[in-house]
Parts: sequence; structure tokens; C-alpha cells
Amino acid sequence: MEFCALTHIPTPSLSEKPRSALALAIWVILLLLLTAGLIALGTWQVKRLSWKLDLIARVDARVHAPPVAAPGPAEWAAIDAAGYEYKHVQATGTFLNDKEAQVYASTALGPGYWVLTPMKEPDGTIIIVNRGFVPADKRNPNTRPAGELTGEATVTGLLRISEPKGTLLRSNVPAEERWYSRDIAAIAAARNLQNVAPYFIDADDKKNPGDLPVGGLTQIVFPNNHLVYAITWYGLAVMTSGLAAYLIYFERQRAKARG
Repeated sequence: MEFCALTHIPTPSLSEKPRSALALAIWVILLLLLTAGLIALGTWQVKRLSWKLDLIARVDARVHAPPVAAPGPAEWAAIDAAGYEYKHVQATGTFLNDKEAQVYASTALGPGYWVLTPMKEPDGTIIIVNRGFVPADKRNPNTRPAGELTGEATVTGLLRISEPKGTLLRSNVPAEERWYSRDIAAIAAARNLQNVAPYFIDADDKKNPGDLPVGGLTQIVFPNNHLVYAITWYGLAVMTSGLAAYLIYFERQRAKARG
């Protein structure tokens, strides 16, 4: 049986010849540049932390504010995530149940589908409403007839921005009725709908007849690890700057020892 001998790693000694001024300068400059880069990364994370906290505060204010009328055509061009997402809105109209689309969903209630139903408002505009979740065995509307609302209805919920094309792993296939994201433009085109709002509404938890679909399952989660990242980068900056200082100190001590 063969054994590998441990390799001896020599450590610097005060008796050794000091590095040249040029070599020392290069090492120190490299360490200081690395320190500056780490400080920049830490500062960027601090700015991101401030932005994230502001975002969380703004979204929380929108979610808990009294509902306002869902944006009409005059506002559609200006709608974006920063200014409108998660706004508490309300719309009144008639559901076009025969134009419903089911979008694959993975929720706290398990896998199933979001039920997205166009709602036609009195002025003729259409807003697609995510009425909520149904399990896979209730995907077909015929299995939940009580929940297919007729006549005028009012929906209150959160304004959400369209999710075009699909997910990272799966693309929507409209021709085969396979939807993996709530792509409003594609659903409207597949249902031959006109004058459709560029957003959808996540319905609140108001109970539907027959208990389906189940609304109010919107997940509002903003990962916020920026403080940890900032501390990490700043900590590494302290280490590299300390290493540069130690290197200068050690080389001076070695020079004194030799002379």
C-alpha cells in the first residue's frame, strides 16, 4: 500500500530577502483594487436594499389600499410593473365563460390550474380575470357548473402584469390549449378577443358558488438578502485591505531583520 506524503508548504521568514519595491507595489495595488471592487459591490447591495425596502413598502400600501376602478383604455399605454402591479382594483361586467382559459399552476393547495375568464365591461372593454385555482380534475368547466357565473358581476382583486410566452422551462402552446403562464395577449388572440386590457386581475378570496375557483391565492414574496450580501462584500474588503497592510508591515520587518 502506498501513502502520499504531505507536501511541505514553506512560509515566509523574516530572514529571507525582502521583495523588491516593484513586486511589493504590484501586490499592494492588486489587493487595493480588489478591496475597491468589493467595497463597490457592498455599496451596490446597500442601494439595492434601499430599493427593495421601498418596493415592499409601496406594494404593501397598494395591496391594503381601498380598491379603485381598474384602469381603462386611456391608461393602458402607461401600465407597467413599477407603477401598477399589485394595485387593489375593482371591475364590473359579464364573464364570457365560453372564452375561459386554464393555466397550469402550482399553489399551496397543490398542482392544478388558474381559471382565467374574460370579463366584458359595460363600455365593451375586456379585462381577463384570474378567478382562482381549481384542481386538475376540475379543469373542465363542466365539472364545476355552479362556479360559472352568469349576469353582471363585480370582481375585486390585485392588478397583475401579463406573463408573456411561458415559463423558463415551458412555452405556451395556444393551439393545444397548453398554458404555463398568464400571457394576456396570447390568450386574447387565441380567443379572438378585441379591446382587451394589457393586464389581468387576480381575484380576491370572495367565495364562489360551489367553492370553485378558489381566489385570493396571490403570493407576494420579494426575496431580500441584500443586507447579508452587503455584509459579506464589506467583510471581504476588510480582509483584503488588512492583507495589504500586513504585507507592507511584513516586508518592512523583513527588511529591518536583514539590515
